[in-house]
Amino acid sequence: MTTRSWWGWGTVEDAVTPEERRALADRVRAVLPGADLTFHAPPDPKSLDVPAPRIQPPGEIYSTDLVDRLSHARGQAYRDVTRNLAGDVGPLPDAVARPRTEQDVVDVLDWCGSNDVAVIPFGGGTSVVGGVEPRELDRVVTLDLQHLDRVLEVDPTSRAARIQAGVLGPSLEAQLKEHGLTLRHFPQSFEFSTLGGWLATRAGGHYATLYTHIDDLTESLRVVTPQGISESRRLPGSGAGPSPDRLFLGSEGTLGVITEAWMRLQSPPLHRAGASVRFASWDRAVEATRAIAQSGLHPANCRLLDPAEAFLNAGSSQAVLVLAFESAAHPVDGLLAQALELCGDGEVVEGAAQQWRKSFLRMPYQRDAVAQHAMITETFETACTWDRFADLHAAVVEAGTAALREVCGIGIVTCRFTHVYPDGPAPYYGIYAPGRWGSLISQWDEIKAAVSEALLAAGGTITHHHAVGRDHMPWYTRQRPDVFAAALSGAKAALDPAGLLNPGVLTTRSNAGSAPR
Repeated sequence: MTTRSWWGWGTVEDAVTPEERRALADRVRAVLPGADLTFHAPPDPKSLDVPAPRIQPPGEIYSTDLVDRLSHARGQAYRDVTRNLAGDVGPLPDAVARPRTEQDVVDVLDWCGSNDVAVIPFGGGTSVVGGVEPRELDRVVTLDLQHLDRVLEVDPTSRAARIQAGVLGPSLEAQLKEHGLTLRHFPQSFEFSTLGGWLATRAGGHYATLYTHIDDLTESLRVVTPQGISESRRLPGSGAGPSPDRLFLGSEGTLGVITEAWMRLQSPPLHRAGASVRFASWDRAVEATRAIAQSGLHPANCRLLDPAEAFLNAGSSQAVLVLAFESAAHPVDGLLAQALELCGDGEVVEGAAQQWRKSFLRMPYQRDAVAQHAMITETFETACTWDRFADLHAAVVEAGTAALREVCGIGIVTCRFTHVYPDGPAPYYGIYAPGRWGSLISQWDEIKAAVSEALLAAGGTITHHHAVGRDHMPWYTRQRPDVFAAALSGAKAALDPAGLLNPGVLTTRSNAGSAPR
């Protein structure tokens, strides 16, 4: 039995060990000499000044327990974790509802609508963009779907399954394994995130090419809205007007609550092959990655690490490309060989992929650990076309470095590609800098703004797979076309006329939950 951390990532039992913490500190001192690494322990929840609930919802599915409210108040962004560490825990939901049936979901929306209470749908709570935070809301129920966690039906002929939205990644895969099938969607948050959360945020999985986005794996959706239930027809494809599913995919709980989905499945892979390739030049590494992305080979992993990222997480001082192929039907050694040919003068190295994978799985825990030492460590992810990448990369590195120098005095910016497409990469930038305890949020906000401005100005997206939430709204509203914003507001008004669902996300705030009764 494990215990979820109320203030940070994952479980208490899997937090960094003392040895791991010492190794992290040594790494920080190596790249950021002079950083103040004083340790700051999280506060005891019982010691916090937490306001009493402002509502009294009916029924046993509601909880007003202190730790329940604290653990549902925020996601897992750097600014969430550091505020929790500092004991700054407001605002909080007034209650947490855990429906056991779809009818319970309907009843929660009905009660909240009748009492001017906002509702924030909640999956695993791993949002890193303020997507589940009751910011500037006075009366809020967080709707946690954890009990809607079953695979209800499997269609082996079509290789699809009807699945409840509250199921966590490991449980989903365990249930599908009984049928010899798999969804093969593995975001970094896999262990603690849910199918519904993936759908609501248009999540990207671990795989670098082809079917990496949850959109591509979705056959149909069932969604409870304040105006009724929407259930799309199961089809492999359709040209019958705009897709209903596309309306709700990525809607972040603002248009309805996803309760079920039919998902496209695969057979588990039987054949695997992989290698790591080191490049003396970053530009050459980018060229090789583009060649592979445009080759039609479709590697499962095609993750490029710049020299700084490779040094921190893969034990190399040069750019490293991590390649992997897999298939349920045929050997893939030949595909790997073709990809290596496209790498030209790159050098195959041993151990880098294994070390990177180990670091990848521990990154969230390590992020929290160094945050306890007042380190600023966070990420920005985007996507752009290949022709724009060089300029975007230069602009982001310049803006990030300048912001770190201004705000922190020193710091480094790293880059890796998490996903690659024939027409462009998805760069993922890391920021590492010494912060000042008591000023971490203001420092982070300045850095965030500087890098986000650079991303948008250089033609990138404000987010490739982390969603919009509340944190990305200022840039999202500038990225999207004005006529689409009007259409989205129209959909919101039609489906949620009282502005009940996740106010402040994707569309401008409504009045739901905003003033005391």
